[in-house]
Amino acid sequence: MKETNIRYTAEDKLELIIRLYFDKNKLQFIDIDNRLKDIMDALQGHMGGTGKKQRQLKPIIPNDSQIYRVKAEKSLPPSQSHGLGHLIIRKYKKI
Repeated sequence: MKETNIRYTAEDKLELIIRLYFDKNKLQFIDIDNRLKDIMDALQGHMGGTGKKQRQLKPIIPNDSQIYRVKAEKSLPPSQSHGLGHLIIRKYKKI
């Protein structure tokens, strides 16, 4: 956001495209719905979850109620991957 000066307002309708990478042992056991909640909380600046020590960060989006569509996928990481996944945020356009 700093480099591109992208900002999301409370009026923006958004969609998320998420790809999460897990090793083969975790791939079958990790619940994608729980990871989605963690991601959407983090986008609002909340890290740590309920009952844990929480950190507040600068929010990327004002509220996760702005999210109208989510495409989420979990897979093994590709060989060139250096992370735990990819997240794309874009303005939602109804098809």
